[in-house]
Amino acid sequence: MTSAFPRQSHVEYSPHERTNLTVSSDSQEDALQALSSGTAQAILGALDGDPKTTSEIADIVDTSIQNVHHHLQRLEENDLVKPVDAWYSVKGREMTVYALTAEKLVVQFGTTEQSP
Repeated sequence: MTSAFPRQSHVEYSPHERTNLTVSSDSQEDALQALSSGTAQAILGALDGDPKTTSEIADIVDTSIQNVHHHLQRLEENDLVKPVDAWYSVKGREMTVYALTAEKLVVQFGTTEQSP
């Protein structure tokens, strides 16, 4: 029996070349905290290449779907990942597909202005 929902489509998504994160006092504290977790770093590594669902990431990172979901929310709040599509499970449940927002993340400390 075929499903009324598309299970998995090809995701046409290209991340930005790079994202600059300039840390000056408390301005980007949340982003650094989101990146400080080993699980969050593993999730970013899992997303390098192709977009994936939460359950695919959980399998790769070897952690629970709930834990991946928590870290994806924090990474999304800081514009490091974003939802790019929705797929459907065999049971018809919608699954969000996540991707990196940029191929490279550059962290700078201080201001971006150059001193004379």
